[in-house]
Amino acid sequence: MAVELSHHQAYGWQRAENALIAVGIVLAVIAWGQPWWLLLIAFLAFDLSALGYLAGQRVGAWCYNLVHNYAAPAALVAGWAGLQLGDINVDGLVLLAACWGFHVAVDRALGYGLKLGAFTHTHLGVIGKDRRVET
Repeated sequence: MAVELSHHQAYGWQRAENALIAVGIVLAVIAWGQPWWLLLIAFLAFDLSALGYLAGQRVGAWCYNLVHNYAAPAALVAGWAGLQLGDINVDGLVLLAACWGFHVAVDRALGYGLKLGAFTHTHLGVIGKDRRVET
């Protein structure tokens, strides 16, 4: 028997799972003995990708989406793991991946998704003032 979720329920699940990912990253960084506050310091750096919107919606969405997904953090972890297997220690890569993944997870937990052109239109729905118009 299949269980069907409404868009609203699926949205809630996505937000909850991303909140858990963010908490997991914080706990992993602390357990690893790294300063947890690095996650907060690095947090805003990833939002610089939104400056692409100065060149228009298409460029802005592309720049923002390039940074606001889990692909790059996953690639950094894979690169770190490969180097570790070769006895090359570059813990900075996995720390960068943690900061990056934390940023993406917090954004998703707050309801910010990948951009579909306009900054307020995301794959999770409309955000900001435009949201009131849609609902």
